[in-house]
Amino acid sequence: MTQPISGMPLRPPGEGSGNASAAGEQPLSTQQRTVLERLITRLVALTSQTSAQVWAGVRHDLGLKNDSPLLSRNFPAAEQNLNQRLQTAQQNHSTRQTLSQLTELLSQGNNRQAVSDFIRQQFGQTALSQLTPEQLKVVLQLLQNNQLSIPQPQQRPSTDRPLQPAEHNTLNQLVTKLAAATGESSKIIWQSMLELSGVKTGELIPAKHFTALATWLQARQTLSTQTAPTLNSLQAALKQPMEPHEWQALREYGQQNWNITPQTVLTMTQVQTLLNQLVLKRVERSQDTLDIRDVQPIFSPFAPVIDAYKAASARPGLMLIMAILIVTLLWIVI
Repeated sequence: MTQPISGMPLRPPGEGSGNASAAGEQPLSTQQRTVLERLITRLVALTSQTSAQVWAGVRHDLGLKNDSPLLSRNFPAAEQNLNQRLQTAQQNHSTRQTLSQLTELLSQGNNRQAVSDFIRQQFGQTALSQLTPEQLKVVLQLLQNNQLSIPQPQQRPSTDRPLQPAEHNTLNQLVTKLAAATGESSKIIWQSMLELSGVKTGELIPAKHFTALATWLQARQTLSTQTAPTLNSLQAALKQPMEPHEWQALREYGQQNWNITPQTVLTMTQVQTLLNQLVLKRVERSQDTLDIRDVQPIFSPFAPVIDAYKAASARPGLMLIMAILIVTLLWIVI
């Protein structure tokens, strides 16, 4: 009579040792759970979901109740479900990165118009959100490699309309930040902006000066924190960098008035003066106009005589002739 192997449980006749059905009803093995948890960790890193939310989603997709544990037989379907979710999340993440890079490039020059023209011609679309991930990558690569035709920006006619409430609010916020950084009165800052814009107290600042004034405020705040500002750092602080002719004009102004170079450390007074000069040029006004705009020239009857005297003083011979004429005239009158 055959004896059962020691330690092995007795089984009913006809039942094999590898009952697949019984094995499938067992909880997930340690290895199976590790595989799923690794997939979930990667998925959580790419999405805003938590681990618990992903587990709940898998149970839902497999038709299980929320409180039902995954069994060994559920492993193949759960792994496939998570792989599909991970693939979708990776595609979405890649698309977001592409859009982020595109958005950064669109703000430069006239790139936005170039991209708009390209996707309309090539893909028949008018918005980036309507493009496929592959189409977005094509646009990004062309833009990065300077292979798109960039049209010249259209010059919009300047407008004398006053600042809109949103524009005024933006300037007011910048003024508040500058006042907090420098200790200067907000009222004085606004008065400086009115003068730079060429408007009198009580008048409204034209909207066409909004960009120049916003740049002026932002640059002043940035430079107020620097201990050794230079003309180069002034250029770097500008949200709207100087054009070559503006840079040359400011260099010449600094050279003529203070004998400075782009690397010379500037005082805060010099920094503000240079920024004022830049804004004045951008609003198509000169410093002379700002200083004497309301002063009418006074006619002096002696002006011709004074000018003649100045000219004659530089030429001794002419000076002697004028002296003789004056004496002769005085003798005739007397």
